[in-house]
Amino acid sequence: MLVIDCETTGTYYKRHSIASIGAVDFDHPDRQFYRECQIYEGAQIDHQALDVNGFTRDSLTDPRKPSLEDAVREFCTWAGVDVTAGGNPDFDWKFLRESAKKYNIPWQLARVAIDIISLCYGHQLKRRVPKEDMVAKRATVDETLHYAGLPTEPRPHHALTGAKMEAEALSRLVSGKGLFEEYKQLLVPEYLRTLP
Repeated sequence: MLVIDCETTGTYYKRHSIASIGAVDFDHPDRQFYRECQIYEGAQIDHQALDVNGFTRDSLTDPRKPSLEDAVREFCTWAGVDVTAGGNPDFDWKFLRESAKKYNIPWQLARVAIDIISLCYGHQLKRRVPKEDMVAKRATVDETLHYAGLPTEPRPHHALTGAKMEAEALSRLVSGKGLFEEYKQLLVPEYLRTLP
């Protein structure tokens, strides 16, 4: 399973572009992928997205960076055939799939995507957490990270940092254990260590 996170120029995959791709192989967490790329010509840029990810117009068109086509081709080769996961993974999946289609890049990732926000909601249902206190009411990656004993994702967002934090949260939600040494000092909450 691959935990993926993309930083983009907006929220709509048909008119905005990927600016960076981050991914972690959940079964082999040292196997990671990160690429920044040039956006495609004509892609729309939402300034709110740039406020989140810290990219500038100049950095999005930097000719020293690989093209979107090259970055997505490299990602697809690295990824192979697998299931994806993350916080709202459908967002990342659609951006990657649309980019692969745009450049006729063979696509092998499964349509199934594991959403850590949904897993968090399921865990809270098992614990009988009152509905008004549930993460799903706010339905954000940061709320899910907090539930898993992790801090808010730092700003500006970085695709590999996002993928790693989401993989760490996923591990804590499904196994009650951490995944990365760098988060070891952040204790797994008791309610996750004693899975029902």
